Amino acid sequence: MFKDLVLFTATAVASVALSKLDDRQIASPPVKETAAPRSVLIATDALKDGTSLNNTEHVCTVSEDNAPTPHGHSRKEMRLQNLWHRATYVIVKRSSNKQGDDDVQILVQQRSLQKDYCPGRWDPTPGGVVGFGESYRENSMRELEEEMGIAPQELKRLFTFPYEDERVKVWGELFEVEHAGEIRDLVLQECEVDHVMAMTLTEIKESMAVSPEKWMPDARHAMQLYLQYRQDHSLKRRFLRSFSSDADAYKVRPKPQVVFFDCDDCLYFDNWKVAELLTKKINGWCVSNGLEDGKAYQLYKQYGTALKGLVSEGYIDGSIESIDEFLKEVHDIQVMDHLDEDNHLRDLLLNMDPSIPKYIFTASVRHHAERCLKALGIDDLFVDIIDVKACNFETKHSEESFQAAMRIAGVSDPEACVFLDDSVKNIRAAHRVGWRSILVGRVERDTGKPIDASDHAEHEIDVIHDFPKALPELFAHMDEEPEPDSQQKSVSSDTVALPYEQGLN
Repeated sequence: MFKDLVLFTATAVASVALSKLDDRQIASPPVKETAAPRSVLIATDALKDGTSLNNTEHVCTVSEDNAPTPHGHSRKEMRLQNLWHRATYVIVKRSSNKQGDDDVQILVQQRSLQKDYCPGRWDPTPGGVVGFGESYRENSMRELEEEMGIAPQELKRLFTFPYEDERVKVWGELFEVEHAGEIRDLVLQECEVDHVMAMTLTEIKESMAVSPEKWMPDARHAMQLYLQYRQDHSLKRRFLRSFSSDADAYKVRPKPQVVFFDCDDCLYFDNWKVAELLTKKINGWCVSNGLEDGKAYQLYKQYGTALKGLVSEGYIDGSIESIDEFLKEVHDIQVMDHLDEDNHLRDLLLNMDPSIPKYIFTASVRHHAERCLKALGIDDLFVDIIDVKACNFETKHSEESFQAAMRIAGVSDPEACVFLDDSVKNIRAAHRVGWRSILVGRVERDTGKPIDASDHAEHEIDVIHDFPKALPELFAHMDEEPEPDSQQKSVSSDTVALPYEQGLN
């Protein structure tokens, strides 16, 4: 759940969990201190004089793209030079836990004071640095058995991720495993682990929010990714390559900065009646200007839009006046006779996070989109309409149109753009430029066959009203009455955002 990623208010539970050893925690043989100074992240002096733990261990160093170096490096060289390397992170879930989703318990380690990285800090994702010639899976199995005496039969790989700060550069792989044994029966490796305790996800989130300095920074990042992954998995979001949902380079997604909605056959569905009227209008214009019946469709298939084909083949002279005249004539449709007000859609839009502006992004023209929005009763809920003229008459599925939409919306990060459209061709183009896309409608207009957008769309929904099911984090108050219209008609820089993923850092 994306609520999993929200910074929670400090509670007594979080402070008790880390300040007191209770019956959920097991300690190794007596240690002299219960925590290392919180300012210590890298034991530099110990590394330099060779007294740190596993100082000469041969480890797997990699390029910034996770390609292994030919010969690896010693752990000392890796730490002192802050080299990219591989490490494993394992979520150890208590299989005996039958509570709710937020109350899933996982095992949390307190690292030994002898560790060269983050001594004494807490780690919800135990694992270790991958050795030279060792695989991620081999390392995670070895580390679990060495550090806690856990020998799992099954280990589920979730994703690989990069993490970098001023002290560490790592390509991690996160696994998940269930452990049925009792905590008191764990066999801890004294030089690696001081304590182990079971904490719920809620307790971990609260503690990380209140006292981030008590936790390993890379493990906090791994936990943030894990919580995002849990929601992705629960909502059946696809893992698309090349962006942050790629399981081979999983990243924290940015909060959306803008949502682009297609207009026709997306904000409404009328069995393509308005679309058929538009098609007839365009074909009629062509016939009345001496072109053969069906020529408009041929031009559409060849050029992406009939307009582009008409201009390219000289049937329209290409002047702004001629193009405007054509567009006005073919869009002269009384949509009010075909569309009804949609109060459900209006409430949905009103309940969206008001800090995220909404735009119409259409292959049609502004005046047609305005009539459609007015008929639906939602014409006051969008910042602007980006039409074919705003995109310099390029086809909507061209990269130029998507770049124009971003410029108009004032957004530079493609993955901060959410896009809803009924066209697979447009969804495919959006994916190419890096937008997060949701296909609206699962049936092909021309063939009546099911649409498959699995390679390009993060999610598919039947109708626009299902939007909250695909991105529930954008809808904080769906069960409440919408705000009065006067509070929703404009978007300003001082609008207060609704709860959304804030991360754990």
